[in-house]
Amino acid sequence: MEMTEAILLTIATAATPLLIAALGELIVERSGVLNLGVEGMMIMGAVTGFAAAQATGSPWIGLLAAIAAGGAFSLLFAFLTLTLATNQVATGLSLTILGLGLSGMIGESFVGLPGLKLQSLEIPVLSDIPLVGRLLFGQDPVFYISIALAAGTWWFIFRTRAGLTLRAVGDSHESAHALGIRVIRIRYLAVLFGGACAGLAGGHLSLVYTPQWVENMTAGRGWIALALVVFASWLPLRVVAGAYLFGAVTIAQFHAQAQGIGIPSQFLSALPYLATIIVLVLISTNRRMTMRNTPASLGKPFVPDR
Repeated sequence: MEMTEAILLTIATAATPLLIAALGELIVERSGVLNLGVEGMMIMGAVTGFAAAQATGSPWIGLLAAIAAGGAFSLLFAFLTLTLATNQVATGLSLTILGLGLSGMIGESFVGLPGLKLQSLEIPVLSDIPLVGRLLFGQDPVFYISIALAAGTWWFIFRTRAGLTLRAVGDSHESAHALGIRVIRIRYLAVLFGGACAGLAGGHLSLVYTPQWVENMTAGRGWIALALVVFASWLPLRVVAGAYLFGAVTIAQFHAQAQGIGIPSQFLSALPYLATIIVLVLISTNRRMTMRNTPASLGKPFVPDR
């Protein structure tokens, strides 16, 4: 039972940054914007959060700094793609490369320093329940934020007028503009939200998952978050299931290595990304599933009539 509890805890921890980043990207894509810069925003959130925590001695301030860094990077992306109408794919890729390089430069002096870990919340009595106690009532605060974010995202998209407006902009920005909806403003807010989520996911990596700074510590999680949105058919609750599935695959490699299974470690390390490719291939073969909830204006630039 203790082994099972430990595995479930590590899966939840590994899934949390994927879930947060994917939910943010889901809102962005629902507005019709394709942001491939999630990886760059996550890594900037990770290094900024770690640096702020080191400077202030508070991991909470580090988390806020991580959110701010992700939001700032997303605003740069929004200015380039929404105001200047640059190509969204090329701009997102460029910002990812920029984020990886800039984070390496900023974090050079922090390599090897012990980090400040955000402490878990222990709820008396409830956290002592066998198997599920620590899983449900003894997690770090970001885990609970991710669950609340998933529920809030679902409610916002399908139960609010603002969510309906967001979906309308993503499905047909020309029609939304003709109805008087301010398309650019809505997309700016969506991109800002997505960047803040990516920054928070990065902060979780350097302040909770592995409380230290290591160059390129996101290790492709931003790309997995992007794949999760497609895997989930742009539905928030499916994003939750997908994040925990990929979190389980990520953790499986560590337990396989610990058990001494005779599989090359390089192959085990590649498992999460191999799973991502397999899932995308399977989804792409089902055109009906792919097109069911895909925003019709996804990736298309919009320049309002002057």
